[in-house]
Amino acid sequence: MLNFIPKRFAIHLLLLLFTAVMLFHLLVMLGVIPFEIVWGGRLTREKMIQFESASLLLNGVMLTVIGIYAGYVNLNVNPKILKGALWIMVALFFLNTLGNLYSNNDLEKIIFTPVTMLLTVFCLRLAMD
Repeated sequence: MLNFIPKRFAIHLLLLLFTAVMLFHLLVMLGVIPFEIVWGGRLTREKMIQFESASLLLNGVMLTVIGIYAGYVNLNVNPKILKGALWIMVALFFLNTLGNLYSNNDLEKIIFTPVTMLLTVFCLRLAMD
């Protein structure tokens, strides 16, 4: 179905996107980027640190999953577990895309809806392989 997307292209774009998203969340935590443009604009400053920390951790795990899948991270993981992780990522990014569509912040809608949609499609490409 998604075989028109080259697997290596999907892998490298996912690695790039996860790295960029992690940098973005770090900049939000540091106050360089206003926290009001994330999490639907619904967080207080105190909650933002908790949510951004969780996001950094989760994105780091997903970056590692893609790194293992690509053979860049040398960990012996059962292929079924790896495939299961990819399917969980597909579901997570699909739901995140829907959540971004309902954000109170227009910038979040415009920028992150397409990003999470791409993450969904590229993770789906790998999960279906």
